[in-house]
Amino acid sequence: MLDVSAQVTALAERATGLAEARGRVLVALAGAPASGKSTLAAALLRRLRDGGWPSEVVQLDGFLLDGAVLDARGMRQRKGSPETFDVEGFLHLMRRLRAGGEVVAPIFDRARDVAVAGAQVVPAGCRIVVCEGNYLLFDEDPWRELVPLWDVTARLDVPLPELRARLIQRWLDHGLSRAAATRRAEGNDVPNAEKAIARELPAEFLLATRPEGRPVVPRRAEGR
Repeated sequence: MLDVSAQVTALAERATGLAEARGRVLVALAGAPASGKSTLAAALLRRLRDGGWPSEVVQLDGFLLDGAVLDARGMRQRKGSPETFDVEGFLHLMRRLRAGGEVVAPIFDRARDVAVAGAQVVPAGCRIVVCEGNYLLFDEDPWRELVPLWDVTARLDVPLPELRARLIQRWLDHGLSRAAATRRAEGNDVPNAEKAIARELPAEFLLATRPEGRPVVPRRAEGR
């Protein structure tokens, strides 16, 4: 498993430095499916809270369209692709978070495979919101409208063969056979990863692994 300590340190220092001089700070953690966003977001949240900074994690997956809606649109097999999200709803939530105050958000219940409305409260005193999702730095409309809302941007860069292996393992962990897990991953998850990578926008921090799996110290983009 990737050691995220260097990534967490760099992001926490950047976010808290900004929070000392302004109101609420929004941190975007973007990356392809299975790149490690949730793991990094959880570790960053712990570091921020341990440092005395009221913080929350908000996930894009809370805006996945319900299975019934996807079925009606013939999109069930494409779940997780950009068009299967309520991006306008997510944009509205991010603008509310930017404005400050208490904000209520949905979460995605992976056990039930559904989004649950009103399941998370970001309190008015929250200083740093860590947002994670596949398409937070995605170069298509209307996703591009998210970019000006971010104070800190980071992208997890994992080689596609490693992503493929992780995505297959996800389905194996759900009890599928190797053949069925491979079909599920290659039929939808891998194409979603390829799309996220192909249309990615620049990030302030690039969080990468070397081919042999060793972490690369996060680098800042030039001019940031």
